[in-house]
Amino acid sequence: MTTEKMGFEAEVSRLLHMMVHSVYSDREIFLRELISNASDACDKLRYEGLTNGELLKDNGEFAIDINLDKENKTLTISDNGIGMNREDLISHLGTIARSGTSAFMENLSGDDKKDANLIGQFGVGFYSVFMIADKVEVLSKKAGENQAYLWASDGIGEYTISDAEKDTNGTQITLHIKKDADEFLEVLRLKNIIKTYSDHITLPITLISKNEDKDAEEKENSERVNDGTALWARSKSDISEEQYKEFYHHVAHAFDDPATTIHYRAEGKIEYTVLLFIPSQQPMDLFDPARKPKVKLYVKRVFITEDCEDLLPGYLRFMRGVVDSEDLPLNISREMLQNNPVMTSIRNAVTKRILTELEKKAKKDAEGYNEFWNSFGSVLKEGVYEDFSRRDQILKMARFESTADNGLTGLDDYLSRMNKDQDTIYYVTADSLAAAKRSPQLEGFKAKDIEVLYFTDPVDEFWLQMVPEFEGKKFGSVTRGAAELDDKEKNKKKKSKPELDALIAVLKTNLGESVKDVRPSNRLTDSAVCLVADDDDMDMHMERILKMHNKLDGAASARVLEINADNDLIKALSKQATKDGSVDTLKEASQILLDQARIMEGDLPEDPVGFASRLSNMMASSFK
Repeated sequence: MTTEKMGFEAEVSRLLHMMVHSVYSDREIFLRELISNASDACDKLRYEGLTNGELLKDNGEFAIDINLDKENKTLTISDNGIGMNREDLISHLGTIARSGTSAFMENLSGDDKKDANLIGQFGVGFYSVFMIADKVEVLSKKAGENQAYLWASDGIGEYTISDAEKDTNGTQITLHIKKDADEFLEVLRLKNIIKTYSDHITLPITLISKNEDKDAEEKENSERVNDGTALWARSKSDISEEQYKEFYHHVAHAFDDPATTIHYRAEGKIEYTVLLFIPSQQPMDLFDPARKPKVKLYVKRVFITEDCEDLLPGYLRFMRGVVDSEDLPLNISREMLQNNPVMTSIRNAVTKRILTELEKKAKKDAEGYNEFWNSFGSVLKEGVYEDFSRRDQILKMARFESTADNGLTGLDDYLSRMNKDQDTIYYVTADSLAAAKRSPQLEGFKAKDIEVLYFTDPVDEFWLQMVPEFEGKKFGSVTRGAAELDDKEKNKKKKSKPELDALIAVLKTNLGESVKDVRPSNRLTDSAVCLVADDDDMDMHMERILKMHNKLDGAASARVLEINADNDLIKALSKQATKDGSVDTLKEASQILLDQARIMEGDLPEDPVGFASRLSNMMASSFK
């Protein structure tokens, strides 16, 4: 027999240490996780068997057995599912395979007890076995293969893999129970855990234990423990909130509770059952570039796939749950699902129902909806630019922070607060709310009591390209074009200021092609300068995003430099601009003003060393 000894990845070792040394309040969840994994393994083999019947040959009925050996202090969970080969065992049990290791580690706080609560959020439920076992053995044989393998570990830092013998495909996990976990060797305790967490599993779960009465003829007790009815096929009135929660934990592989449950049966030309959940916390893979929905597709209670891109649009990928169709053929393949008219009909109807439920929640439970929006709003907004038919509906559901400082607000609410003569919905884009609030371009709008929305998600820049207006009011960036904040008649009567004109001429000469124009600002009240995009140019924040992702063709556009005529620094420079030789005298000051404007936008000066040198020179001169 060949035996290999391997070390866990560093992240797994840290996780195992956390498991072993933490006093975890819900140690019993280890059984839920193992049963859920066994159920998934059977579902996967059932699906593979639809196209490869040889895999199901002599397999028998799919089932999960739990064997209790109180005398030897072991608990064994067995299934006849897809099984694992050597590579699978290393991938699934030697690494945090389903989680995204770096993201998991970023969320660890350093407090073992607090970190234990992250287990389910990151798909690492298997490792919970080390809370109750000091040794774990996994014997597995993959369907369609001849060789079985034995994985074993004490959860301290290493594991072994060796060749093994196993007659049937599937996985058998043997837990050697710790002394302080004897409660999990009690029949009644195990039955209660299974009924609580796994009653909805459609496979039969059988608890097998030795008869402790030595005088009895029967040496072994065998009892099916779970109800085994597909939860979604039952009437809503027969399902408790706790049962919904536990099914969500199973189907989503998550430990948080669902924020919203959607359960209904569609009847008519096309029949299907839907049981969907909106999580209360962001799933780990929410921003995975693949953007694939994770709702499981069943046909007549038979699992087909959880990788069905046609079941829901990408902007609803946060949904978890089940859709069970009565009209799709049982042997349908993933390829056949594409462009299937039944699938298209289900997708449209389910998408409509989800959005309708969210609209209801927004009206009836504003606080709860805002919590949803904070978690999933940036994803839902993707639908504004990729789902034309539902664009207006999703836009009305959108929520934003604003200068009104009333928390999240919708566009309808913004319109209700607009000034009488205002014809534009003003916004500012930035990488974060804090950065947006610091934008100098907001100063004039705040002074005039004009509300500005904060658009801080990268997706905002993209849907804005597709939606020029809302309810007849155009969208306008406060960092783009001229700001019409003053009365137009009043602007006509404004007299030109020779000193300011002189400074503008000097700045244009000194800055040359570094700026597109220099002009007085009516959007600044405190800051000396700011940069804005011209009417026909790309928004500055959008350009920055494209530049970061190497999607910008050619050099960045030159911006308009606006100066605040009422600022003390600008007043001083204006006086200097009227003197002879002012172009040379103000050469360094001109460049510093431009660099200052760039820094306020979150950019670096084009020449940081030159900027530091010029700043040092000006400071030195001021102290002479």
